[in-house]
Amino acid sequence: RCEAPRIGGTKLEVNMSDSKVIAVVGATGAQGGGLVHAILNDPDEEFRVRAVTRDPSSDKAKALADLGAEVVAADVEDVESLKKAFDGAYGAFCVTFFWEHFSPEKEAGHARNMAMAAKEAGVEHVIWSTLEDTRQWVPVEDDRMPTLMETYKVPHFDAKGASDQVFDEMGVPTTFLLTSFYWDNLIHFGMGPQKADDGSLTFVLPMGDKKLPGIAAEDIGKCALGVFKRGSGLIGKKVGIAGQHLTGEEMASALSDALGSKVAYSAVPFDVYRSFDFPGADDLGNMFQFKHDFEDQFCGARDLELSRSLNPGLKTFDGWLAENKGKISVE
Repeated sequence: RCEAPRIGGTKLEVNMSDSKVIAVVGATGAQGGGLVHAILNDPDEEFRVRAVTRDPSSDKAKALADLGAEVVAADVEDVESLKKAFDGAYGAFCVTFFWEHFSPEKEAGHARNMAMAAKEAGVEHVIWSTLEDTRQWVPVEDDRMPTLMETYKVPHFDAKGASDQVFDEMGVPTTFLLTSFYWDNLIHFGMGPQKADDGSLTFVLPMGDKKLPGIAAEDIGKCALGVFKRGSGLIGKKVGIAGQHLTGEEMASALSDALGSKVAYSAVPFDVYRSFDFPGADDLGNMFQFKHDFEDQFCGARDLELSRSLNPGLKTFDGWLAENKGKISVE
């Protein structure tokens, strides 16, 4: 086990040395960052956090160090660096970064590297941030939705879901955390309400009248902390989390209330969404179609009561909007 950093008083040193280390991959990102902050702010001080990042000299990494995190350098491309980062840790949070490279093959390789490093470092509890392999519902030869990159239906889902078995086959003690649509996407990526020439606002979401599980990005980290606090109870289990399951109409209504202007819901067809001119539009179009066509299974895998039991402070969409409406650009 790593020695506790020396921070002032004796009492803190004793408490910290008694707590277990959680190594968090992607510590400066949305999911990993949420977990780092959740551990640092946990009054129980049950865990210490080791923030794993490619660049410890970045402003975000320095900010985490200032808050009390142990910051270490490692790259998901480099299994040896991951082994060092995981050495002596009780737990590890593993996540991949599809939208940096748009390569499901790279994503699968990174997942394998993390699984291998966790196995060799003897990590006792891994959380693997995963999603469904949609090909189990819509095979590659099924023409209900286009096949992308020759072998995928929803590339940024399928590579994660297929990597679940890697953690299983290596015998890594893993909880498989099924995440949901980040409401924070309404701030980024142009997914928020769009303003027309006449000033009217439209919220575009190709979900018809089906419900979309969503969550505040920071709550993913808080739920992950809840999983670690359960100890071995959730090892080997799939745990799906969401803050709410909402239709596009319900989201548009909440946006109208929060922004003080009418927001109309536009349920564009999947083919139209796939044709939009931004990187990954076809992938996201297929994703929304999968969530639409398999609403019962997708929502059913994301238990709201379980999510709240892991994270009692879990935000609703209204609660998230109350804190973030000022960040949603409608220009």
